[in-house]
Amino acid sequence: MARKVMISCAVTGSADTPGRNPAVPVTPEQIANSCLDAAKAGAAIVHIHVRDPKTTKPSMERALYRETVERIRNKNTDVLINLTTGPGARFVHDDKDPSKAGGDSVLRGPEERVQHIIELKPDICSLDMGSLNMGDRVFVNTPKHLQTMALAIKDAGVMPELEVFETGHLLLAKRFLENGYVKGPGMFQICLGISWGQPATPEAMTYMRNLLPKDSPWFAFGISLWQFPMVAQAVLLGGHPRVGMEDNIYLEKGKLAPSNAALVEKAGKIIQILGDEVATPGDARTILGLGANN
Repeated sequence: MARKVMISCAVTGSADTPGRNPAVPVTPEQIANSCLDAAKAGAAIVHIHVRDPKTTKPSMERALYRETVERIRNKNTDVLINLTTGPGARFVHDDKDPSKAGGDSVLRGPEERVQHIIELKPDICSLDMGSLNMGDRVFVNTPKHLQTMALAIKDAGVMPELEVFETGHLLLAKRFLENGYVKGPGMFQICLGISWGQPATPEAMTYMRNLLPKDSPWFAFGISLWQFPMVAQAVLLGGHPRVGMEDNIYLEKGKLAPSNAALVEKAGKIIQILGDEVATPGDARTILGLGANN
């Protein structure tokens, strides 16, 4: 019997991609429209970062989140909104004094990192479940800060998407579930191909899938050229795929993606080729145990 497979679309991210692909959305209006187009193409969930409209750089401005979310909600769409809490955890050593954070660091307290979640109450928000050497910087998420964030998210009535980049993150997430910091059964996102986390391979995804709590719904993605191979792998292993310009700006080798919707459409075709069905936002709310849209 065909399974309902949810597609999550991460529409912009925080990497320096707008200069490499002009289709990457930057302003709240562009991001909201890209989310709506992705939903029409088959995305049940849209994952949202915001950017400074003038510089295109990543931003934590709550006003930008608010405008983006309101633009989506004003269209009376049922798509599930998933806001990031990742910004505010970037650490780079000061070259002259390694005991201090360098100018490229962006470090914020856990309360500030979830303030937009408390105010806007999206359906879902990401919660990165550990620290990681990410390229030439460190992505810092201490257990104490994560506990503070998790409890604030729980109090806001929002479902956390437990993002795991390697095995230790997954084990910490399971401990959070056991301790009641996160409401069970938990929703996971297996993140593959990011330097220096788990590689985007069938073996890595299978290994991490096998460590998940039995009843937890889970998503997975691979970045760059691994995006679509990992779509197929996630479907085959019983999970749900994430695509989008946060993770990959190409539709195929040498061809820039014209939109997030095009990436979603391609993922939908893979799901159908493998004999399953693309889940609607309503299906996703049922699978995840969520009520009507906020």
